Amino acid sequence: MTQMTPVPYQNKSKVNPVKRQSTLNAPAVCAGVALHSGQHVRLVMKPAPAGTGVVFVRTDITDRDNRIFVRTDAVTKVHNCTTISNAAGVTAATIEHLMAALCASGIDNVRVEIDGPELPALDGSAEPFFQLIEQVGLVVQPAQRRYVKALRAVELSLGDSFGRIEPSDRLKLDVTIDFEDAAIGRQSLYFEPDVRSFRDRLASARTFARVHEVDALLKAGLSKGGSLDNAVIVDGDKVLNPGGLRYADEFVRHKALDLMGDLYVAGPLLAKVTTERGGHALNHALLTKFMADPEAWTFETLPTPEALLHEAQTLARA
Repeated sequence: MTQMTPVPYQNKSKVNPVKRQSTLNAPAVCAGVALHSGQHVRLVMKPAPAGTGVVFVRTDITDRDNRIFVRTDAVTKVHNCTTISNAAGVTAATIEHLMAALCASGIDNVRVEIDGPELPALDGSAEPFFQLIEQVGLVVQPAQRRYVKALRAVELSLGDSFGRIEPSDRLKLDVTIDFEDAAIGRQSLYFEPDVRSFRDRLASARTFARVHEVDALLKAGLSKGGSLDNAVIVDGDKVLNPGGLRYADEFVRHKALDLMGDLYVAGPLLAKVTTERGGHALNHALLTKFMADPEAWTFETLPTPEALLHEAQTLARA
């Protein structure tokens, strides 16, 4: 049997795409209030065998299939958060922050157990999830990692939003937002995700809402668990959180974080993704259009050192 090798949680900036699949080295646990439902939820991330992918398991449901395997076509709602469902109607909402942390960490295989319909909001960013992953570390698995590689550009307009996916040798994000609120305004961010840059630039950027949106969200049955502890609240030119912002451009950083998480439902990408005035609806519509075009992408595995050595030896013997 091939042994799985625990590795310390370190990485260098501008690294090449990971060649092997990974999972967690040990279970990781957290709990907190869900942003929209207001319920208290316990979440446990557990290691999973190679080839499993990311699977959410609703431990509070026992009368039907409670597993939801993350895929592009599993996304069923994109209003204010990303929700996935299975054929039995079991759902898991607000997965995007955890998915972004998994993406940045290079985790392919993990079982995520939750005892409610929505993930805990924690502080409204991906940082608590990311720190849990850092604490337990990763295990490199024998199987090669499979990427979705862009072959040609795909574009989409949705209202005043625009998105584009185009070929690239690694994941690159180019995100622009434009709000009337003076506290937000127009912000842009270009970002090439890896462990270090995600930790330093994106992980702690929090979700945000504007005061006039909060009442509408509450009337729609959303944001029951929202507070200044897990979201940035903006009123015109003011940020209402006593501690202010974590970054001057925290808003666009969080949109880039959301985009990372929304894209990772398809698995690791080799593509440049550009969005203007985007959100969950645009992210999902763009990814769906891209994946539906068989000429726009292909699966690709990258050669491991062992494979390269074998190829060299074969050529030497020829």
